[in-house]
Amino acid sequence: MEQLKYPPNLQNLRIVLVRTRNPLNIGAAARAMSNFGAFHLGVVTPYEKAFREAVSAVGAAPLLAKAEEHNSVEEAVRDCSLVIGTTAIGHRELQHDVHSLEVVAKQLRKKLETGRVAILFGSEKTGLSNHDLSHCHWLLRIPTREEHRSMNLAQAVAIVVYEISRTSAKLTAKARVPRAAADMETINRINAALLEALHASGYIHRRSAATAEEKLRRMLRRFELSSGDAEVLLGMLRKILWKIKSQK
Repeated sequence: MEQLKYPPNLQNLRIVLVRTRNPLNIGAAARAMSNFGAFHLGVVTPYEKAFREAVSAVGAAPLLAKAEEHNSVEEAVRDCSLVIGTTAIGHRELQHDVHSLEVVAKQLRKKLETGRVAILFGSEKTGLSNHDLSHCHWLLRIPTREEHRSMNLAQAVAIVVYEISRTSAKLTAKARVPRAAADMETINRINAALLEALHASGYIHRRSAATAEEKLRRMLRRFELSSGDAEVLLGMLRKILWKIKSQK
């Protein structure tokens, strides 16, 4: 059997497990990642703190030992330029575009050439919350049967990572160099500056502040700002805020 070749830029892939309930699923996910050459695992507030001892991480103990623990999704994706959530959809009313895994995998191979990409997987019981999803640019789903959408967490990780890594990413000569996308830390600073300006102007009412913040977060991710444009926009917002405050 011919050995598969995996793209070297898979080092830019981040798998993030959010509020995972079963430590065996974390171990099995680490094993699947190691199988296909993805080595960056993050966990957000796992229910079981002893997940690093999961016996299901056969051959992937070093990867599990180096897994990063985070207190929030925002913290886990701060250095990423693209964040994708996974969903089975079900009866949920989603505010994002949802793409099939096959389509997303092709796009991701290109995105991984220029920046870090995070893929979020939610709790086995509830999946990703609306707040979690507000940190995402778009969503993907594995094309399962309509009658049985839900998948085991570790199996879902295995399928997603395999699909991304199964063919070699061929870098082709281009007329222009791809623009580096803004990382989430910069986007979050823009988000905070915009919120401050909107509060100062009276646009946001106290009762709708939480909803407005999630809407703004989703909107900024749809813009897909380059790193250069993001810095310029942040500078503009800081100048506007300074002007507003100086007039009070």
